[in-house]
Amino acid sequence: MTDTTTAIRVSGLHKQFGRGKRQVKAVQNLSLEVQAGQVYGFLGPNGAGKTTTIRMLLDLIRPTSGEVTLFGQPVFGNPNVLKRVGALVEGATFYPYLSGRQNLEVLARTGGYYDPKRVQAIIEQVGMADRVDRRTKGYSTGMKQRMGLAATLLGDPDLIILDEPTNGLDPAGIQEMRLFIRELADKQGKTVFLSSHMLNEIEQVCDSVAIINKGKLVREGTVKALLSEQSRLLVEADPLDKAQAVLSPDWTLHTNGGAHLTVEAQHDDIPHIIRKLVENHINIYEVAPQRQSLEAYFLAVTQGEDTHD
Repeated sequence: MTDTTTAIRVSGLHKQFGRGKRQVKAVQNLSLEVQAGQVYGFLGPNGAGKTTTIRMLLDLIRPTSGEVTLFGQPVFGNPNVLKRVGALVEGATFYPYLSGRQNLEVLARTGGYYDPKRVQAIIEQVGMADRVDRRTKGYSTGMKQRMGLAATLLGDPDLIILDEPTNGLDPAGIQEMRLFIRELADKQGKTVFLSSHMLNEIEQVCDSVAIINKGKLVREGTVKALLSEQSRLLVEADPLDKAQAVLSPDWTLHTNGGAHLTVEAQHDDIPHIIRKLVENHINIYEVAPQRQSLEAYFLAVTQGEDTHD
């Protein structure tokens, strides 16, 4: 039976290059799932194995071991399932002597899905209507990225794989790209697998994320769930030194020399913290969750040694 609810399933994926002392383990025992209709972020430091993984998803390179299925079908040696995929990996390249429109028309004709109305609609979607008839050799990096996204959409794919799609875009272009990616999932029902180093953008656009480091999965889950793992509370109380003495046996505390304590604790700990302070006759002015950014979380988990093998 074909699984249509899971767009991507990766099981025990390994990829190593070279032999002996020159052997490099690019991906190690990677397993993850991407549900259909999600925007899924794929994060990791440079050299973490992100691009190698994407190449295996697209059957551009074969794994040393492990499996990849797309919509319940094995990807290796199965070009039919890859027809459901559009990808922009490591930047977009075009025939420099042709215009953007002509490049898209060539791609659409060779792919067997040429429709001039659809080509025009996609050009407008990616914000290139006023520049698409110029030769691409004069395009900026940002313009090429927009055209690359247009090229991935020509075949109306169910799964869209994007590797650093905001490269070369200005802040306004990045915002447009973020909104466009969300619309692909929310309004068109597409699944988007998004690899990026721009963690602020990932946090705003993605439903779930996977973080890999040194080829291994470090964390996977919804953005909300991951950010709640290392919750902090801001406590304003008086006298502060007494509050610190009361709370330090049960929680890790940080002080900044001001009128607040930062307590490493979950939201559910708030009643317990308040109770302890009240029982010890300490005045409470504020206990508020301090929201952690995805960037701070990413740095914390990739700089540590905690990985799931």
